Amino acid sequence: MTTEAAGSTLKPETPAQAAEAVRWALSANEPLEILGGGSRRGFGRPVRAAHRLDLSALAGVTDYEPEELVLTAGAGTPMAVILPMLAERRQQLSFEPPDYGPLLGRPAGQGTLGGLIACGLGGPRRIKDGSARDHTLGIQGVNGRGELYRGGGKVVKNVTGYDVPKLMTGSFGTLTALTELTVKVLPAPEETRTLLLAGRDEAAAVAALTRAMQSPYEVSGAAHLPAGIAARSSVPGVAGAGGAATLVRLEGFAPSVTARVAALREELGADAVLEREESLAVWREVRDVAFFAGGGAGDGAMDVARHVWKLSVPPADGPRVAEALRRALDAEVYLDWAGGLLWAAVAPGGDGDEGAAVRAAMPGSGHATLVRAPEAVRAAADVFQPLPEPLLALTRRVKAGFDPRGLFNPGRMYPGV
Repeated sequence: MTTEAAGSTLKPETPAQAAEAVRWALSANEPLEILGGGSRRGFGRPVRAAHRLDLSALAGVTDYEPEELVLTAGAGTPMAVILPMLAERRQQLSFEPPDYGPLLGRPAGQGTLGGLIACGLGGPRRIKDGSARDHTLGIQGVNGRGELYRGGGKVVKNVTGYDVPKLMTGSFGTLTALTELTVKVLPAPEETRTLLLAGRDEAAAVAALTRAMQSPYEVSGAAHLPAGIAARSSVPGVAGAGGAATLVRLEGFAPSVTARVAALREELGADAVLEREESLAVWREVRDVAFFAGGGAGDGAMDVARHVWKLSVPPADGPRVAEALRRALDAEVYLDWAGGLLWAAVAPGGDGDEGAAVRAAMPGSGHATLVRAPEAVRAAADVFQPLPEPLLALTRRVKAGFDPRGLFNPGRMYPGV
């Protein structure tokens, strides 16, 4: 195990060494910041820990069975290794993993499998194929007692008690130091095209997206870019739409896509069809929130000092919430998931509590997450949606079950958790 100066970084090279490092932290009562590639360090509340447990050396694909649609890899394996490997076999992680590196001020392509699953990230295809949680089959990791253990397996099956892989997905490293993961892979679509409806306001756009989602045409992406955001796209067909761009993606076998595009274009009155390359490019921008990354899309005119929020709401409420955000704050907003996901870039320095204003714009069933802001802001803010007391108590009990001494990423999600 590589060890840097005291109060710095522990870098295990095997799962057993990771367990040894955790046992040392347990004996010394020293909390640990859990890291992989570090590309998402700026996502979540700052971790107050003198030592880092760097899992990036636990890398490499240990088992890939294309016929069984299963891949197992070390938690530190870069996504830049995994995704091309899958593409060679015409397969994919169908929850469409985003790369928030540029959004968070880091280079693209630095994320790891462990970081992806720990943050529970997914992209536009979630509306069709589910989230990262739905595709995580098994984990190996070290709990807060220094015990190396496994949860789940290589098949989807019913379980009793904790469904450990799903519990770890989206836990932000607060429950277990992940050392290995098994994920489900699926065939990649042969063809992809995107219908573009130009100039719709948000209410009309969400009505059209809802019709598309309720159609029999197997829509795999449904987003709306207001005019100012569409104009920043690097995709000529989107930037040149002359106003807002409402996007509907269809994927699959080429003959099927051709037939479905023709039928849905007529039903929705779409203005244009983006062919494969433009379609792939614009959905990468939507997925990676490139419009707010400053140089990640189009002319890069975005002010990267803006705080970036991610809001999940009932799709029918999307237009109203977007308008409420613009009234209450200096905010740019675009919609994904047919109106159910809003990305908002908010100018800092307004009067009052920004988080309270963001959450006041939502219906009672929505939730908001602060994805990008300076460390001082994230330290003081409710980065994740505040939990009602019964749910917070349950969260604390789960934390105590896996990490009773609070070693792992203390306070990353909620103070004291």
